Amino acid sequence: MSPAITAYSALGAAIVLEVIGTTLLQKSEQFTRLLPTTGMVMFYAASFYLLSVALKGMPLGIAYAMWAGLGIVLTALISVLYFRQSLDLPALAGIGLIVAGVVVMNMLSKTVSH
Repeated sequence: MSPAITAYSALGAAIVLEVIGTTLLQKSEQFTRLLPTTGMVMFYAASFYLLSVALKGMPLGIAYAMWAGLGIVLTALISVLYFRQSLDLPALAGIGLIVAGVVVMNMLSKTVSH
């Protein structure tokens, strides 16, 4: 398997695990519930491990920008669908700008390994 595919696969898994960890952070109720708190720690640890694997094949700035940006987008989606929270127009515009930034970075940057 190519290093770029390995890096992107690890990064994708890291993003998903981070979103699950963040969802459990909400469910932990400020660390007062043991199961969600324990799960949160485990998912965050696994996410950081996979992020470190992704760094073998891509620069830190690119990997972290994608990890954070796509994590924000997915977490916002979970907050709307699962927690029934609402997003106003400025929040949606900001999320759109994050997505646009990730797309521009991946399509045009010579720093990103393709």
